[in-house]
Amino acid sequence: MLIDFFYTLKKAGLPVTVKELLTLLEALEKQVVFGSIDDFYVLSRLCMVKDEQHFDRFDQAFGHYFHNLEMVQGLEEFLIPHDWLDPEWINNLSEEEKAQIEALGGLDKLMETLKKRLQEQQGKHQGGNKWIGTGGTSPFGHGGYNPEGVRIGGSGRHQRATKVWEKRQFRNLSDDVELGTRSIKMALRHLRHFARTGAADELDLDDTIRSTAKNAGLLDLKMRPEKHNAVKLLMFFDVGGSMDYHIEQVEQLFSAARSEFKHLEYYYFHNCVYEHLWRDNSRRWDEPLNTYDVLNTYGEDYRVIFVGDAAMSPYELTHAGGSVEHMNQEAGLVWLQRLLDQWPNHAWLNPIQKAYWDYTHSTQILKKVLDERMFPMTLSGIEAMAKALST
Repeated sequence: MLIDFFYTLKKAGLPVTVKELLTLLEALEKQVVFGSIDDFYVLSRLCMVKDEQHFDRFDQAFGHYFHNLEMVQGLEEFLIPHDWLDPEWINNLSEEEKAQIEALGGLDKLMETLKKRLQEQQGKHQGGNKWIGTGGTSPFGHGGYNPEGVRIGGSGRHQRATKVWEKRQFRNLSDDVELGTRSIKMALRHLRHFARTGAADELDLDDTIRSTAKNAGLLDLKMRPEKHNAVKLLMFFDVGGSMDYHIEQVEQLFSAARSEFKHLEYYYFHNCVYEHLWRDNSRRWDEPLNTYDVLNTYGEDYRVIFVGDAAMSPYELTHAGGSVEHMNQEAGLVWLQRLLDQWPNHAWLNPIQKAYWDYTHSTQILKKVLDERMFPMTLSGIEAMAKALST
């Protein structure tokens, strides 16, 4: 059984060797774990994975091999019974019915109502417009329809949730993507300023010829520092949620930028920048980075690119406590403006087609705040952005 598991990991691209497999077998022989698939998962990951960047790939391979494994953290820790949220019922609403649904009257009212529902509800509920459950038009639960709500359990269908009640984990962008990156590199080359810095380890052929000629034909080698793109680039990537649909496109951009810019720094955020950013999605909750520290680390000479679909609840931008995932003390626009003030040479890349931007309220708000420096993530859009940042 473990031999097949071992080959599954190898097929998934994990750098596992026989040594790791023997370590896992030895641990099982000594009954380090016994009779628990969860304990075996922790033990096997400890033995087989040497670098945390491979955790996401290991999880996918593990889940593929052990078909019935439930990897997603449930809602038990939030004291909401899991069977309340089983998607056994889907209510198909007509457009007329959808038009009749009204929001609860703002973020504060929404959270106040959720607190009241948790105190009152005694069991599982499907359909309807009030209780926590699945389907229907209730603002609490998942699998239904409501223009503003708190998604609890399940996956999003309409991307309209004001808050999401779960501890969400995202994966890092891969920088080894090759397909399609060449054309993106060509577009990014409009954002170039070459300089020769560092050790003189490159042969200067022209100077060598001149010096040798002046030296009566005796070879006189001349060296010079290698030429690099001296532009300093800082990128902020929106990850998770609706951005999952654009991972391949964003990874192509990320891979191209990593190879094109020597001075590249990057951070992740979700929907909007707030008081914390992070560099590693697997350690997002354990090692958040204070946004003030980032602001104080990089000088004004950095160019800044935000990458995101700009699609979120307007409360995320305009209200304290409006974040979909936590109770932020200051509105998202407050934090975003701090970044824009620190780095005036900035732009926003949007993977959504430009024709759809006007249909999202949050996108319209961001376009105005960014002084229209939002560009579509197309080759022409990336080229236009690079030219704008070069001025």
